[in-house]
Amino acid sequence: MSNNSPGSGAHAREGDSNQVIFHHDKLTMKLDVVLPANEALIAPTVRRIMEVVSDIECSKGKDFEIETALMEALANAVRHGAKNDATKKVECVVVCEEPQGMLIIVRDPGTGFDPTKVPNPTQGDALFDDHGRGIYMINQLMDEVKFEKNGTEIHMRKF
Repeated sequence: MSNNSPGSGAHAREGDSNQVIFHHDKLTMKLDVVLPANEALIAPTVRRIMEVVSDIECSKGKDFEIETALMEALANAVRHGAKNDATKKVECVVVCEEPQGMLIIVRDPGTGFDPTKVPNPTQGDALFDDHGRGIYMINQLMDEVKFEKNGTEIHMRKF
């Protein structure tokens, strides 16, 4: 993982596929993160993002919901969108837009999916599955969830 701190504006060296790139624009409270599709980088990336956004007014008292939804969205992007291929990149944008709250966008390089076709994990045979709860949880935790670009981009908002 990169030793670049948010706000440093530093970028990864060319060819370093295990480096997470953080860019933090203090004026707009926008955080841009690019990470290789490597599952081992999800939790540390979420921790670093939460370190930055936990001090922002629009996340106060909502850290658990934001962190959990972010973890699930990044996990889905890495596992399903990028197929755990560390040569592929997953992007995440976090913006504080008072009074509209926090907006999180996660993009993956996959072919997409139809979110209306994902089974409800609280009904039928899906109740016994050991996977498939991420989108359901995101919808429960966030105030607004939209899928764009054929499902390769999720927009999550917490007011």
